[in-house]
Amino acid sequence: MTPRRVPAPLLDVALVGVALADASVHVGLGDQPAMALALLAAFALLLRRRLPLTTFVLTLPTALISDAAFATTAALYTLASLSRHRLLLGACALVFGVGAFLPWPWSSLKTTELTGTANLFHLTYTLATATAPVFLGQLVQARRDLSLRLAEISEAREHERLLTDQSVLAKERAQLAREMHDVVSHQVSLIAVQAGALQVAGPDAKTRQAAATIRRLSVQTLDELRHMVSVLRASGSRPTELTPQPSLADLHQLVDAGGIEAKLHTDLPEDLPPTVQRAVYRTVQEALTNVRKHAPGATAVIRIHHRAGILHTTVTNTAPTRLALVLPSSHHGLVGLRQRAELLGGSVTSRPMPDGGYELRLELPVDPNR
Repeated sequence: MTPRRVPAPLLDVALVGVALADASVHVGLGDQPAMALALLAAFALLLRRRLPLTTFVLTLPTALISDAAFATTAALYTLASLSRHRLLLGACALVFGVGAFLPWPWSSLKTTELTGTANLFHLTYTLATATAPVFLGQLVQARRDLSLRLAEISEAREHERLLTDQSVLAKERAQLAREMHDVVSHQVSLIAVQAGALQVAGPDAKTRQAAATIRRLSVQTLDELRHMVSVLRASGSRPTELTPQPSLADLHQLVDAGGIEAKLHTDLPEDLPPTVQRAVYRTVQEALTNVRKHAPGATAVIRIHHRAGILHTTVTNTAPTRLALVLPSSHHGLVGLRQRAELLGGSVTSRPMPDGGYELRLELPVDPNR
């Protein structure tokens, strides 16, 4: 679990408080100039993030004339964590260390006070004390840079993974496009050719009409397949314009071309949202397809109306009049309808009827103010 960081304003206030406490211990109340410099140094810490060098300069005098060095140390650490000018950081540390070593006032300095082992150790200690916040700040800066670099590497790897996935998907789509073009389109073309021949040489008008319907649907399917193949092949390149999506205005054509006897009852306006119109169209299309496949000879009734903010679509078919042929099916039609309806906040239900027929019902919420 990642520890929570202290908010920056709260941390700044805490540093000011510690600096004031340090000043109260090491600066006498009677020494007004030193106390003024100590107060200036303490409150200057509020500027350390925006003006780190200025903050260090404002805090330096109190460290030179007194032992209150906390504010200067904090300012130097902040400067080292934000700046990349190592020469500047070295100079600041040297000024801080030497200034803390020399006695104040400097006019009282004697040459003999700079000699001796004790003074050498004292100078080493003050320089180490001044250098420590610089090294610590540089370490924090390096850690921050490393975290940013690791984040960039992770982002680059994620982008590379997405590109790899897209490449694999493009290959799969290209393979699917070849299969659709070489197998499905070829077989549908044969159906259209055979239906055209039957339309010309059919023994009676009913057979020729059925053949014409098969040929028209086959040609329409071929057009849709060709467009889907072009969409799949264009994956990864420039966007391909999709075919116009169906709407409620296309329902009559869908029912007339369905190849079964069906009646459409609807009084809906045509200004419904496009997503709702497509959901209704696909539901009716799937229902009529199921009637043709599973209930040959049956008739269907489609009722679409709007009541109390809910759009109701019901497709009911009678019992079949002859045995249905066994046709391949992926059984994904109703699942797709339910998923589409759920995305729109609605539902799809289906049930067998007592007379042997079947009912498919779609309910979608529709804004009455649209």
